[in-house]
Amino acid sequence: VEGLGVRRAIIRTGVVLSLDGGALPRQALPYQLFAGGPLGSGKQPYPWIHLVDEVRAIRFLIENPSTSGAYNLSSPNPLTNGEFGKIIGKVMGRPSFMPLPGFAFKAAFGEVTVVVLEGQRAVPKRLLDAGFTFMFPDAEGALRNLYKPQKALATR
Repeated sequence: VEGLGVRRAIIRTGVVLSLDGGALPRQALPYQLFAGGPLGSGKQPYPWIHLVDEVRAIRFLIENPSTSGAYNLSSPNPLTNGEFGKIIGKVMGRPSFMPLPGFAFKAAFGEVTVVVLEGQRAVPKRLLDAGFTFMFPDAEGALRNLYKPQKALATR
């Protein structure tokens, strides 16, 4: 494609945080039932990005003619699954102590669990170097925006 003079930006995305589907509603369910905790070992990388930043980053790559090649679309502040789970509990006002074995999570929620249980560490270095700025660079702010939007916007 590049040989034809066509610019190509390839995105590798983390878990996109949205309440309208994907991994987050399924991952948050145990917390709603006061039974939240790390999934599997909790030590696996958990690359994540807020839906707003995902859309903004894609638009940035489309509109910026100097961007080409591969870009990680994930928060500049990577976490482990266990760290992310503690933040879910904090934002929801629920405990985060009960680990959920990987096989149980997979049996309950199916294919989406592969991303959560076998995460890869990803940082958006090239995206940041190109000049992109995140609205939600930290997990607590991103989750507060989703679960308590008025309060999160008032503190920005």
